[in-house]
Amino acid sequence: MTLKIGIIGASFARDAYLPALAHVQGAEIVAIASGRIESARACAERFGVPHAYDDWQAMLARHDLDLVCIATPTKLHAPQTLAALARGAHVLCEKPTAMNAAEARAMLDAATAAGRLHMIDHELRFNPNRARIAEMIAQGDLGEIRHLNITNIGASWANPASRPIGDWWSDASQGGGRLGANGSHQVDMVRWWLGEVAWVTGAAPVMVPDRRDKVSGAPWRATADDVAWFGLEMARGALVQVFMSGVAAHNMGNHTQLFGSKGTITLSNEDERLWFAKAGQGFEEITEPDPNAALPGLNKGIWNVSVVAVLRELCGAIAEGRALRRGATFADGLANQRVLDAVRVSGSERRWVRPEQIDA
Repeated sequence: MTLKIGIIGASFARDAYLPALAHVQGAEIVAIASGRIESARACAERFGVPHAYDDWQAMLARHDLDLVCIATPTKLHAPQTLAALARGAHVLCEKPTAMNAAEARAMLDAATAAGRLHMIDHELRFNPNRARIAEMIAQGDLGEIRHLNITNIGASWANPASRPIGDWWSDASQGGGRLGANGSHQVDMVRWWLGEVAWVTGAAPVMVPDRRDKVSGAPWRATADDVAWFGLEMARGALVQVFMSGVAAHNMGNHTQLFGSKGTITLSNEDERLWFAKAGQGFEEITEPDPNAALPGLNKGIWNVSVVAVLRELCGAIAEGRALRRGATFADGLANQRVLDAVRVSGSERRWVRPEQIDA
């Protein structure tokens, strides 16, 4: 079965979607849309996509698509998803799910009513190392999970001239910021491993608001968080701490430490080596290589490589007329969004928040 696919958003399509779709049986990329026609055309020419648009609504209106992949600023996720569903397409949407839980709820309700498959691109669920961790937790290899620490600290936003003027990642009104960009992945991973979140505390401040355009030097002001942190109390009792920064003086990487009553796990994104120690014993490497990493044409890194398995699962489910076996659905997207919203409420009101009480 051939699946006709349309993509909205050229940057991630160029880096991840299109290289990955070359390794998905039956995938036919019909059209791509971007805010800039130059970007859409360049991407289309490079990957042999027959149609390029600077108007995503026109693209949806002119093509009968089986699947629409959305990789645009967060502000556009809900309207683009709702429009694609209304045209009868299944949807893969980038993270964070939406601007808020109310939008995430509307996306889930529309997909359910339309009977379409829906997935949020939390590709870490398809990474072999993180899947191994999920399996070990489920099997009881770590015993009772007591606490989990995640740090993601970098310097890419530290220089006030590191971001261009008009950068949507630095614009809160567009849904930018570290909490959505990286925190959404961390929340989804924690929920996948440990179940639902009972309580949330945290904040998402702007540490370097005064910025300069890296080309012209013109001053501008960032409104989206460049640091985000949160603590979670899980429904099953485990405690979670997550700290993310883009404004440190040095890149310190992304590190995960998981502590159970029977053992400890550590994982670093820098080398993607997974280590496990049973209680009272030393650490042993249990790294799981990704077989897709050797596929030709893929860009390096877990984010780009893991998208292959994401798209194979989604396209396979569409072609076979079945439910998804793996991956984060819009239901997960709503649950994740409630946690992100709770972090913002906690930061503004200086209190612990129950995500289930976030209005959706």
